Amino acid sequence: MSEAWVYMLRCRDGSLYTGWTSDLDKRMARHQAGKASRYTASRLPVELALALPMADHTAARREEARIKMLPRADKLALIAEVKSVRPLEDHPFVDLDVQERVVLAVVGP
Repeated sequence: MSEAWVYMLRCRDGSLYTGWTSDLDKRMARHQAGKASRYTASRLPVELALALPMADHTAARREEARIKMLPRADKLALIAEVKSVRPLEDHPFVDLDVQERVVLAVVGP
């Protein structure tokens, strides 16, 4: 299991939220309950669009900051770019009816 994750959520209004966590399942449950972030709480439901395993918390924070600086088009391209690695079909917070394929991507060499 990864020590840290960077993730992107697709909100009800179509916006994207980027964050990091050391426990993806727990963080997703908090987002779904409206308790993880004011931003996502006002845009429920949210769907996991991307989850990137990171080596450690420092790497996760850096990648989160890098992604947050990207324009929306680049964030959508990132989601699309990593779609062939491994679908998150069994993840409890994934809705496979979304247009972009929900994926788990491995970052690294």
